[in-house]
Amino acid sequence: MDGAYAQVTYNIIHNEALEVLLEAKSKAEADGVLVNIAVVDAGANLKAFIRMDQSFLGSIDVAIKKAKTARYFNMDTGELGELTQPGGIIYNIEHSNDGLMTFPGGYPIKNKQGEIIGAIGVSGGTIDQDREIAIAGAKFVLN
Repeated sequence: MDGAYAQVTYNIIHNEALEVLLEAKSKAEADGVLVNIAVVDAGANLKAFIRMDQSFLGSIDVAIKKAKTARYFNMDTGELGELTQPGGIIYNIEHSNDGLMTFPGGYPIKNKQGEIIGAIGVSGGTIDQDREIAIAGAKFVLN
């Protein structure tokens, strides 16, 4: 195959997904927040998940959907949410893809070269806590 047409796919590997998950969990514990944390790969497939003891059951699905949403659109779900408000350029998009989560707590994961290799979703705290925990996990891969 001609190299000009070769497609390279970058993907988070299971050890990285676990490290991201544990870094986010450590941040949640330090902040005293009980959350669910999901990590998806570049194809938005669930790669790693943890439900902290006593965290909300309803947040399981939300965490997974935040991670998928961050990967589907390659952006912070909180930033995406700003575009989905009434009058926004993509108002009502959260009804697509079997339901998206367009509020903070989903964040793309990039490798050291800046390529998106997956995403993390966090749910159970306030939206600010969820976002901070997700970013702590996502940034861990870059270190």
